[in-house]
Amino acid sequence: MRTVTLLLPPGYCGAATHEVRRSVFRAEVKRVGDEESARAAVTAARRAHPDARHHCSAFVLAVEGAQPVERSSDDGEPAGTGGMPILAALHGSGLVDVVCVVTRWFGGVKLGAGPLARAYGDAAGLALSQAPRVERLLRPQWRVTVSYADLGRLVDDLTTRGLTVIPEYAVDPSLLVTADAGYDLRAVVAALTQGAGSVTPTGTVAVEIPVQISARA
Repeated sequence: MRTVTLLLPPGYCGAATHEVRRSVFRAEVKRVGDEESARAAVTAARRAHPDARHHCSAFVLAVEGAQPVERSSDDGEPAGTGGMPILAALHGSGLVDVVCVVTRWFGGVKLGAGPLARAYGDAAGLALSQAPRVERLLRPQWRVTVSYADLGRLVDDLTTRGLTVIPEYAVDPSLLVTADAGYDLRAVVAALTQGAGSVTPTGTVAVEIPVQISARA
């Protein structure tokens, strides 16, 4: 069974606001690459909203070959009412390499532990539900060596077929081509170059493709 890695798009930062009994909860979600950048997002929220009482947060970071790194903070709220509901919302989203900071402005009415936890979780869930996703996949990559005469035409043909093509000119004219697993690139190149082009596997490369909304429903 293939493991799906879901992320926010590179550079994405989105926010949503949720109000409960005059307390305002502003959730911000952001893609991050490491723990330092996740904590920097929390610091940025504090600086952007110094009038708020709490900045609860959680993040999930993927680790190759191991369980994700997860952290959460209640930031002065009763234990388990801020960070853990946010972390639960992150779990529900299926995203990794993501941080969520929920900033709260107290409205003068105490909510109690249960409603408070639900409010933090709902705010985080709202921001996450509005965010686009990309899926990270490992795809085979090939080096295609061709003549200069065939190079431009081959780039156009392969690109038209939906393949990712990167020309290289360091030694001989060649292309780095990324294709879906099982794609018969050798046969395609042979047909396009009358057998003159050579195709050599170079391993795999990570690519990110948008996830359609219908696929997330």
